[in-house]
Amino acid sequence: MTDAFVIPLWMDLVAVAIGSLQGAAFAAQFRDRRLDLLGVAIVGIATGFGGGILRDLLLNQVPLALQSNWYLPVATVSALLGMLLQRLVHRLSVTINVLDAVMLGLFGALGTTKALAFGLPVVPAIFVGAVAAVGGGILRDLLLNLPISIMQVGSLYAVAAIVGATTLAVLDGFGVNALVAGIVCVVVTFGVRVLAVAFHWTLPEQRHLPTGAIRIVRRPRKDAD
Repeated sequence: MTDAFVIPLWMDLVAVAIGSLQGAAFAAQFRDRRLDLLGVAIVGIATGFGGGILRDLLLNQVPLALQSNWYLPVATVSALLGMLLQRLVHRLSVTINVLDAVMLGLFGALGTTKALAFGLPVVPAIFVGAVAAVGGGILRDLLLNLPISIMQVGSLYAVAAIVGATTLAVLDGFGVNALVAGIVCVVVTFGVRVLAVAFHWTLPEQRHLPTGAIRIVRRPRKDAD
C-alpha cells in the first residue's frame, strides 16, 4: 500500500443510511414474519452495516462502523424512517429497487476504491467491491430466512455490482480521479440494476439434463485366450 485511502465519514454514512432505510422498508412488508419494531430495525441496521463490515474484514481492518459513534445512530434512525415510510415505499414499488441500486453502487465504489488504494491487484479489488456491494443484501435475506438474492434467478443483482466495480478499476488504471471514477461506478451500477429490473434481464437459468440423457455404455469384456 502506498497511499492509504481514507473513506470520508459522510460518504460512508450516506451509504449506511440508504442501506438501512432500504433494509427496514423491505423487511416491514413481510406481515407473515410477525416482526416487531426491534426485529425490523435489526434487519435494517444489518443491511446498512453488512457491506462495509465485509469490505473491512477482507482488507484486514477494524470495521469503520466500530470506529465512530455516528454509525449506529444513523443506521437506527434510517431503519426507523424506513419502517415509517414502508407503505409509501411499497406503493411506489420502484422506489425499493432504486434504493437497492443506489446502495449497490455506493458500497461497490467505496469497496473497490479502498481495495485498490490498499495495493490489491485489479481482480481481487473488483471482488472486494462486489462483496461490499451485495453484503448487506445477503445479511438481510439471511435474517429474513429468504433465498439469498444473488444466488437466485433475478435481475442481475451481483452482475450490476461486478460491472460497476470493473468500470471503476478500469478508470483507475487510466489514472482517472478516484472521486470521478467512484461516481461513474455508482451511475453504471445503478443503470445496469434498474434497467435489468425494468426489462427483466436475467442470466440463463440452470437446466437439468432430462432423465436418461446420460447413459453409461458398458463394453463387453473380452475373455483372455
